[in-house]
Amino acid sequence: TLKSFFGFNAFKGQQDQIILNILQGLDAFVIMPTGGGKSLCYQLPAIMSEGTAIVVSPLIALMKNQVDAIRGFSQEQGIAHFLNSSLAKAEIIQVKKDVRAGKTKLLYVAPETLTKEDNIAFFKEFKISFFAIDEAHCISEWGFDFRPAFLDTGMVRLLFPETPVMALTATANQKVISDIKSVLKIPEARVLSQAFLRSNLQYWKCETVPDVNTIVEWLQLVNGPTLIYFRSRKKTQYWANQLRLKG
Repeated sequence: TLKSFFGFNAFKGQQDQIILNILQGLDAFVIMPTGGGKSLCYQLPAIMSEGTAIVVSPLIALMKNQVDAIRGFSQEQGIAHFLNSSLAKAEIIQVKKDVRAGKTKLLYVAPETLTKEDNIAFFKEFKISFFAIDEAHCISEWGFDFRPAFLDTGMVRLLFPETPVMALTATANQKVISDIKSVLKIPEARVLSQAFLRSNLQYWKCETVPDVNTIVEWLQLVNGPTLIYFRSRKKTQYWANQLRLKG
């Protein structure tokens, strides 16, 4: 399926283990750096599984991008949909029609949409393969992007106790992991974490600002794309001008 649907020859990191875990009907907690391929971890098993996977996502733009991407791999436009406040009534009717007909493998919803009474009733009309809670750090007040509506996502375990749940995030310390597991009611979820160290990146840190010639020497040594951070906008602008003068 990885090759025939998505066109990839191999998995990255622990993608295959994460996918097998959810295909076996087990809960999972996925920590994977941005760009590590989190989306595939729920998209591929959704394509392979009977029923529709419900993906909880915090951003409408993100939902639309992912739906467009999945549709780009398939002849069936109904294979992926999002259900949120941006849709007109006629569009919502079409989404629900495709889901009930078994056309839709991935249904993206906002956390606010997930818990509406009429939507819960709708979810009970079809087979849900699993729930994927993307950007799961939004659940925890200790995460960097807390969003109160995510606190209600745990109700899916109460309403659909036999349906596996996958939580995914790019960042989570032990406190955040504990919070997310507690809210989602997945205490036994297998934590699958991918290393964050990038082999193609180098990190240098200076306690004091070096002279411009030293920075130029570093840039010549790296001989590639470089980010330099300073503690203030004023210093950043000053050193950008100094480096421009050095070509």
